[in-house]
Amino acid sequence: MSDFLRDYLNVVWFAVAALAIGGLLLGLAAAIRPSFPSAEKNIAYESGVDPVGMGWSQSQIRYYVFALLFVIFDVEAVFLFPWAANIERYGTFGLVVMLIFIVLLLDGLVYAWKRGLLRWV
Repeated sequence: MSDFLRDYLNVVWFAVAALAIGGLLLGLAAAIRPSFPSAEKNIAYESGVDPVGMGWSQSQIRYYVFALLFVIFDVEAVFLFPWAANIERYGTFGLVVMLIFIVLLLDGLVYAWKRGLLRWV
């Protein structure tokens, strides 16, 4: 067996060991925990308030779009920080590429703003 395949075999053994230990610990916890189910324990419960009415309700799509836009622009910060920390190493080319990246993201922000996706109403 080559060294290349032997390295992957080590990864497989560690994965099998991790799954076995995880399964063993979950099984042990399920075997020794106390379990006294009742109808009162199975009701929906949130923030210390008893549920009123049905537990299902529709949410408006704008909240999901707003959250998605937040995540997109939050990821922008993840890309900007390493670039700003190593700006001397990247030089002019890195500056131009990052400016293109920022312009594209700002274009997406202007598009979302014009479509009214940023209104929280």
